[in-house]
Amino acid sequence: MMRPFILCLTLGFLCIVAGCGFHLRGQAALPSSLATPYLEASDHYTPLYAALGARLRAAGAKLATGPAAASVVIHLHVDDTGRELLSVSARNTPGEFEVHYTVEYSVSAGEQELLARQQLSLTRDYSYDESAVLAKEHEEQSLRAALADELAGLMLRRLTAL
Repeated sequence: MMRPFILCLTLGFLCIVAGCGFHLRGQAALPSSLATPYLEASDHYTPLYAALGARLRAAGAKLATGPAAASVVIHLHVDDTGRELLSVSARNTPGEFEVHYTVEYSVSAGEQELLARQQLSLTRDYSYDESAVLAKEHEEQSLRAALADELAGLMLRRLTAL
């Protein structure tokens, strides 16, 4: 007696969920103007440059080899990362650090500026332990890579709005 009731209740719930239009967001579609972007940067080996290139390729863009062959040029004016000391213990040893990543970029197509120079900045902090120096250096590098990937995602969302 209870089993058919639970079955009907489950089927009803599934019909309601299926009819509400819920679906996963997935990857945002790039506008056709971003089909072949060129990334202009002073350093092509930064975590942000790699993350942005990977995200653009994953969204379906084919990166141009030069600005002449590109539909748009993404100018990376500032690609800066670093760390700041946040706290010191009573023994005068570092207790916490803050990792920051800042990017300034603009987008142009030929002589036309599509997106004026904008700045994005993210920070994360982590505790420091002098008995695990190698692990903390690895944690810092992982935080830098995560910040670069998050900044690339933010940039890509702004680029899809063009």
